[in-house]
Amino acid sequence: MITIDRGFLDKSGLPDATLLLEILKVHEKIREQLQTLKELYFRNHDITSRVRLSGLPNNKLVHDYPGYIVTIAAGYLVGKPVQYMPAKPIEEVFKPISEALAAAKADCVDAELAVDASVYGKAVEICYADTDAKPKVSQLNPMWAFVVYDDTVEHRPLFGVTIAKKLDRTLKENGEKIAVYTDTQIVYFERQSSEAPHETDRIEHFFGGVPIVEYWNNGREDSDFAPVAELINAYDVLQSDRVNDKQQFTDAIMVLKGIGSLGADDTEEEEPAEDADTTDTETVELTPSQRLRQTRTLFLPGDGADANFMTKPDAESGNEVLRKSLAGDIHKFSFVPDLTDENFAGNTSGVAMRFKLLGLEQITKIKERWFREGLQSRLKLFARFLSVKGAAALDVTQVQITFNRSLPVNELEIAQTLSAYDGMVPQELLLAQVPFVEDAEEAAKAMAAEKAAIAKESAMMFATRPLKEKPGDKEKT
Repeated sequence: MITIDRGFLDKSGLPDATLLLEILKVHEKIREQLQTLKELYFRNHDITSRVRLSGLPNNKLVHDYPGYIVTIAAGYLVGKPVQYMPAKPIEEVFKPISEALAAAKADCVDAELAVDASVYGKAVEICYADTDAKPKVSQLNPMWAFVVYDDTVEHRPLFGVTIAKKLDRTLKENGEKIAVYTDTQIVYFERQSSEAPHETDRIEHFFGGVPIVEYWNNGREDSDFAPVAELINAYDVLQSDRVNDKQQFTDAIMVLKGIGSLGADDTEEEEPAEDADTTDTETVELTPSQRLRQTRTLFLPGDGADANFMTKPDAESGNEVLRKSLAGDIHKFSFVPDLTDENFAGNTSGVAMRFKLLGLEQITKIKERWFREGLQSRLKLFARFLSVKGAAALDVTQVQITFNRSLPVNELEIAQTLSAYDGMVPQELLLAQVPFVEDAEEAAKAMAAEKAAIAKESAMMFATRPLKEKPGDKEKT
């Protein structure tokens, strides 16, 4: 988080060129840290740059643990779209915002933001108006967009910044284009190299707040796989060396003892080498070590003749123990379980499954709090923009934001549990727990109407009709 004193800004809420340059320098250092996380996420691990002696196997196995961790963590949070449930008094007022969010495909943006937050420790979005003056939302690259906050305990956003490379007609970099978003306007800057930016244009916007919103992954702005980055690199090295060992085993060295009398020895020799530019040949001396790598044969003196292969001791059992230990630590300290483990059997009860997912559930609860804060900021921006166009004002605190876990469910177990609570808990609350019911209120109304129709039909079938009076009955009475 970048924080400054609000008093450093001018009356319009803008930083001057000197302050903006210093802020860009601070973010440049943050960008270097984010670049490291990006390289790890895109499978450019340390193992890919490892160098070994010439002639030795150098396998570089990359294990996509960051991708696995991000996919599980982000999918568990927003695998199912976020639901907005306004209080009944504001249902009609919220309808235009709900329609605007659907038109902007906000659920797709949420999925992108969840991935970015998991990778970089934070995600960034921008709210903007399209050519039809409709509010839209889009994800921004956290390496090139950020928000500056005040230095109070509330950390209110002062302005947002986006950075883009300026290209010439030959597509070569020719400086940077910088946009600063305050709560009322967008100011555009340009700069060459590391010089101070100079203003080029400014326009108004109508969102009533800083339209760039940050979504933090946690209070430390930490990536989900950053705590286990070194463990992942160690896992890559271990697995790569296991393959190297197997390859070296197949390239075992032949050891020949006491066969000098057969005309073979371990003296240095020369091999002809052709020059690429001439037809002349010249000889190159091979050292014993070079000769050993090329011929894979070692001559040793001795009285009796003997021949066998020299191989490394088999340490496969120890390697497997270490592999399982590293894998276990990666899952343990990232709080993302190994779903391929035998512990996640299909017949596991719901309670047992929750215990196994307890760590993932805890970090997702933390993600929820920060993500919900960003979504509330988005709702405020949409509400203010639509109010300018004539929509009624909305208090977003009366809108409940609900996250639904993306997990396989045991529908039979849920049905049995809900049956046990029937008559003890309101019907609408029970229906909300059914996985395939999207709107519990509508489902409850449908059930009530169905029960009323059945009751009416039953009453008509079993109703008793009065007997007709026979002639003379009145006279007898």
